[in-house]
Amino acid sequence: MTFASLGLSESLLRGITAQNYSEPFPIQQQAIPAILAGKDIQGIAQTGSGKTASFVLPILEMFQRKSPTRNLHLKVLILVPTRELAIQIKEVIESFAIHLKNPVKTIAVFGGVPLNQQMVTLKNTEILVATPGRLLDLVSTQSINLARIETLVLDEADKMLDLGFKEEANNIFKLLPKKRQNILFSATLDTDLETIKEALLSEPVKIEIEPEVQNLDQINQIAYAVSPERKGPFLRYLIKTQVMQQVLIFVSAVRTADNLVDKLKKNGINAAAIHSKKTQGARTEALRNFKAGKINVLVATDLASRGIDIQFLPVVINYELPRSPKDYVHRIGRTGRATNSGDAISLICPEDQHHFHIIQKKMKRKVEIISTDEIDIAKF
Repeated sequence: MTFASLGLSESLLRGITAQNYSEPFPIQQQAIPAILAGKDIQGIAQTGSGKTASFVLPILEMFQRKSPTRNLHLKVLILVPTRELAIQIKEVIESFAIHLKNPVKTIAVFGGVPLNQQMVTLKNTEILVATPGRLLDLVSTQSINLARIETLVLDEADKMLDLGFKEEANNIFKLLPKKRQNILFSATLDTDLETIKEALLSEPVKIEIEPEVQNLDQINQIAYAVSPERKGPFLRYLIKTQVMQQVLIFVSAVRTADNLVDKLKKNGINAAAIHSKKTQGARTEALRNFKAGKINVLVATDLASRGIDIQFLPVVINYELPRSPKDYVHRIGRTGRATNSGDAISLICPEDQHHFHIIQKKMKRKVEIISTDEIDIAKF
């Protein structure tokens, strides 16, 4: 199947080609025709499945089918849980829209930057990507009107509820017109989300893409046994001796992220941290520099890492294990994307071994834990 066969216009196909997309992912094959037909969508899909393009492409296509002299007002609202995801979706929209005959103004709004700064950019916006809290801030100042929304997208809706946005989301739904298209994407469908689904969706097309378990075959999982006092030096040993050019390191806490970056920098490794305590400017700059290869190491907490989507990321390191096996699979799934292989390295202290055994059991994968006692890390 090709993108052309999905009913997309020539100018949009040129944008797809420019992004090196060769053929649509399964979720895109199912979602694009359904969205173009005006159907509501209930999608269950993980990060990395191609879901962003599955709603961005048909939304842009619908704008191309309208008159170029159309009334410029807010028609599409995309609600997301985090700033990083808002920025990422806006960038995806702009990358696909580069050759469009009918330009579409897209703005992303989120907390962490001055409200006034975002207010002045809203005029003639047709697609708005927003976090719930900042959107309600803008509504309260009468900077934005949601009464003419034609399409509502909820992306990573389960994470939105996990972060406590249920009340804000319900308040936003009350401001929208009753007649509209609704598109809901989530990694899971729990009880709270089921309630929202029932309230929002009308005879939805249901799309469920299995998690990328098969991609684990493309991920070379490695575990090293280290003592707590040797963990930092051993990490630096790995990065330097293996000449890692781009590595994403996961930690469990903000303080750990900052301390780790300080140690890496003191030892000549170009690194930056991304977490909830950083300003939005600092987070955006760190992610941009990491993608551009200006820094080699990005240290992230799980929450802040949502929205980090790099197609050819070669190495992921679990400096600390996540709480759940599902989060572990989500972390290591940042590498080994599409047809590319990747390495996922975990540093296992004695107190981590039982938890790592549980992760392996749930994952149905055996990962050998390699001793590091004989490795000389004195210089690192």
